[in-house]
Amino acid sequence: MTRVVVVGDLMTDAVARARFPLARASDTPAVVTMHGGGSGANIASWLAVEGSEVAFIGRRGADITGRNRDMELMGYGVDARLVMDPERPTGTCVVLVTHKGERTMLSDPGANAALSPEDLPRDLFNGGHLHMSGYTLINDGSRDAGLAALDLARRAGMTISIDCASAAPLERTGAEPFLEWTHGAKLLFANIDQAKVLTGRDDPAAAAKVLTAWFPQVVIKLNAEGALWYTNNRPEPVRAPGEIVDRMVDGTGAGDAFTAGFLPTWLEGKPPAEALAAGNALAAKCISNLGARPRL
Repeated sequence: MTRVVVVGDLMTDAVARARFPLARASDTPAVVTMHGGGSGANIASWLAVEGSEVAFIGRRGADITGRNRDMELMGYGVDARLVMDPERPTGTCVVLVTHKGERTMLSDPGANAALSPEDLPRDLFNGGHLHMSGYTLINDGSRDAGLAALDLARRAGMTISIDCASAAPLERTGAEPFLEWTHGAKLLFANIDQAKVLTGRDDPAAAAKVLTAWFPQVVIKLNAEGALWYTNNRPEPVRAPGEIVDRMVDGTGAGDAFTAGFLPTWLEGKPPAEALAAGNALAAKCISNLGARPRL
């Protein structure tokens, strides 16, 4: 089994699920929960729980939430290589979920923004696979660490996959810089909105075809409609329908679970349809579990 090294964001998510339509400038009953989050940490957690050997590289604050996130990752079986920041707090994301399941996120990266090339354990870059959270590259403070990790992985002959993070910060950063930083990775994960930011194409299949100019293989996550995989030596993409889930349920973290389901099957060299189905199945499991992280 190929070892996966994940470089990315570690967060504490404060998730508020509104029970009724939002009462603007007033009060709306909600269910509020706190748990571990961050795209990179979510993917590492799911990978470990599903049986992969995985290490996670990140940065946390010298606070109780940082300690909790560290212990949580280790409890899932992740080789957590977290540097403790003496000044910045552990990152926090406020996730507002409407009664219809639409999510709006307010993020404070905290210690994530200070990840540096010196924080990268060199012993982890000796083979296997590197998965890079796009947030590490989009954030000005951690970008040098992300670029250094990509360089170390290339020198070590590791395969590389990239996740696009989130559409709004990706758009603020710009498609051209992001594509230049990540060019040479073997696999790109994007959702429909992120693919449009990178290519200007509304149709996901058309966007995937454009993106194969930079990446040999591209996966576009299609929310409830499943996902597609494309490589430039095929006339049409491979598609897999999504698992049947309640669309009104909060899907926080489902995209991260999809990635964690897809990667091990893909790394084993299985057909793309099988990898897509594995990703969709784990995404559905995440949604039915009502959490961005596995629950042990």
